[in-house]
Amino acid sequence: MDSHHHHFKRVTSAGLLIALGIIYGDIGTSPLYTFQTIMNDGGFIDEHLVFGAISCIFWTLTLQTTFKYVIITLNADNKGEGGVFSLYALVRRFGPKLVFPAIIGAGTLLADGIITPPITVTSAIEGLSMMKGMEHLIIPGNSLVVEIVLVIILLLFIFQRFGTKVVGAAFGPIMFLWFLMLGVLGISQIIQYPHIFHALNPKYGLALLTEHPRGFWLLGAVFLCTTGAEALYSDLGHCGKKNIQVSWIFVKTTLILNYLGQGAWTLLQNKSSLGGANPFFAIVPHWFLLPSILIATSASIIASQALISGSFTLISEAISLNFWPKVTVKFPTNIRGQIYIPSINWILCTGCFLVVLYFRTSESMTAAYGFSITIAMLMTTILMFYFLRYVKHYPLWIVSIIMLLFIAVESSFFVANAVKIVKRLFFLVFEIGLISTMYIWFNARKITNRFLSFINLDKHLEELTALSHNEALPKVTSHLIYLTKADNSHQIEKRVLTSIYQHCSKRADIYWLIHIERTDEPFTMEYGVEEMSENVIRIDFMLGFRVQPRIGLMFRNVIKDMLHNEELDILKRFPAMAFEELNNYKFVIFDNVLSYDNEFSVREGFILNSYFAINKLATSDSKAFGLDSSQTLVEKIPLVVAPKSGVHLKQSFYKKK
Repeated sequence: MDSHHHHFKRVTSAGLLIALGIIYGDIGTSPLYTFQTIMNDGGFIDEHLVFGAISCIFWTLTLQTTFKYVIITLNADNKGEGGVFSLYALVRRFGPKLVFPAIIGAGTLLADGIITPPITVTSAIEGLSMMKGMEHLIIPGNSLVVEIVLVIILLLFIFQRFGTKVVGAAFGPIMFLWFLMLGVLGISQIIQYPHIFHALNPKYGLALLTEHPRGFWLLGAVFLCTTGAEALYSDLGHCGKKNIQVSWIFVKTTLILNYLGQGAWTLLQNKSSLGGANPFFAIVPHWFLLPSILIATSASIIASQALISGSFTLISEAISLNFWPKVTVKFPTNIRGQIYIPSINWILCTGCFLVVLYFRTSESMTAAYGFSITIAMLMTTILMFYFLRYVKHYPLWIVSIIMLLFIAVESSFFVANAVKIVKRLFFLVFEIGLISTMYIWFNARKITNRFLSFINLDKHLEELTALSHNEALPKVTSHLIYLTKADNSHQIEKRVLTSIYQHCSKRADIYWLIHIERTDEPFTMEYGVEEMSENVIRIDFMLGFRVQPRIGLMFRNVIKDMLHNEELDILKRFPAMAFEELNNYKFVIFDNVLSYDNEFSVREGFILNSYFAINKLATSDSKAFGLDSSQTLVEKIPLVVAPKSGVHLKQSFYKKK
């Protein structure tokens, strides 16, 4: 077991440090831009605006982050794993339409992956403009800032292929230093203006939202303080619920102290505007400015890393649940759960580059930030209703009160962020693309599976035995293996038997049928073997939704187990057969192609045509299942989902010689 999971169940110093390094990057770097954005959006700065802003931030972190995510949502752990797909796996049996909040939540969360790295890194680099001698070089939005940010982001994405094992150990200490810095900087200003603690009173927040000229719409900027809450739940599997909950006490305390400190500094300036200054860096002593910028940049890189890793995990789960095309998934280290998906890596990298080049300044980015995450949070709330009501069996009135609170808060944030939609059309295209891909893929698999034809296998066992013993026919291979979707071991797809008998009969010593069943647990790796006859053996693999189905390797391990346990009857028929000869096997992979002899409804036609277009970009089944091309036979199957009807030909003549 890797070091992450030694500290999984109980609270340990190592577990707390891992939580700081992985969980809180996004929400932890929000003080870089949140308070500044509220002040700029609020217009004229006075005590009314500052106190109201801090009150809104404090109660948002309390209601949304602490109550919803840290206290309630973290209880929806699926064998230690979190995130929207883990939650969906727990509740999907309670309604087919729950697939919609799952894919919308996942799509909007992935879209967050292309704005978090640019906004955090840009905010940190812009801090250099506060240094003497640098104010003319580092101007927010100028080419130098953009170039530095792009280089950092490019290096971050290039580094993904190597995994984070080498530097991962440093994440926790760096983030601990970051949060400690937040708290100390905040206290240094609070000492000069202790009256700022009154801002924690909710009355100031309510007054701001109801009496300020921009009032309610300032929630769009306030929401920036909790944007990492959804990612916090997604990263549950990395260090466990208790470590997250305990470390949050320290994290929230330092965050609030820093916001209070920024508020104190703003009021002490006695100015009507920030004048282009960032209160975060303004409260840093001049002698510590450069170290603070380096720490802030490190923290922003760690925040970006956590989000990128979370995106890889999300896509990996989507592939397992048939929401996403099969793509290449690599394992750069031996740490469980640490994966690298090249296609997603470079899609995110391209997206981040476009965000930086389009928006250029952190201020412009914050103006477009938040809309996606409010939608993701609302989708989690919908799924949480089913979890609390039907999995945990909480009384309906308790669940209703909790849900009404969450929906009221999140709907307010959604409406306040909805005005940003014009500034973020770029992201909307990205989100629609992600959500559409998941919708098309999930429904196309349902449509194609619906028309699979199953027949009784028991009626054909004697024929298969006769074929296996027929030495007049050439042997294709010793072991011929088919992947089957039949849940019932006594059934088989009609196309499997067609494949064996059509053209030239495929003779083999043993016909293997492999069925893969996805469990709702993340890391299940079990198998069962059933000998249907002396020549037909079925293997059922029970795999968790986060396990990569490397079937070639798994099959060889099953063979080893069966040989060791003397369960393989083929040794009785061929006693001289050595294990090396058992490597003589072929997997038959079916490649569906859409037949022209189909007549679809508009919806099914769109879904299936899109599915096959996307499928051309996806990884082949051979690669997805970890099969060598030398050990696979690919057969193209014309898919007739909805046969054309009503074709009536009229004979007009008949010629006879």
